[in-house]
Amino acid sequence: MASLNYVILVGNLTRDPQVRNTPGGAVVADIGMAVNEKYKNKAGEMQEIVTYVDVVAWGRQAEVCQQYLHKGSPVLIEGRLQLDQWESKEGEKRSKLRVRADRVQFLSSPRRDGNGAPGGAPNGDRPPVPSQPPMDDGGPGPDPF
Repeated sequence: MASLNYVILVGNLTRDPQVRNTPGGAVVADIGMAVNEKYKNKAGEMQEIVTYVDVVAWGRQAEVCQQYLHKGSPVLIEGRLQLDQWESKEGEKRSKLRVRADRVQFLSSPRRDGNGAPGGAPNGDRPPVPSQPPMDDGGPGPDPF
C-alpha cells in the first residue's frame, strides 16, 4: 500500500517567524500558526476549536517569511508532517510533530515599515539568496523558489 504525507493548512501566525542559521549555514524559520474551526454544538450554539501548529520553512522561503510575515498574518501552508526526535539533557526521549513547509502563500498584503517599504527594508531590497545547504544537515534539498 502506498502512503501519502501531504498537509494543507490555512490560519494565522501566532508570533513573528523566528529565523536562525544551522551550523551548516542553512537558513531555517520556525513559524507558529493557529487554525480555527467553527461549528454548532447540539444546543445550536457556535463553538470554536483552535489548533496550534508548529511549521518549519527552509532556505529562501524562510527569509521571505521573516521579511513579509508577522504575528496575525493569514497564510496558507502546504507541506508534510515531520517527526523530530531527540534526547533531553536529562536523558529523556522527546519528540515533536510539525509541518515542514513546501509552500507558504501569503493571504494578505505584505506589512509595510514607516518608510513605505515592504518588510522593514528601507529601500525594499531583498537579502541575497543563500547557497543550498548540504542534504545531510537537515536542509530541504532544492530550493522551491
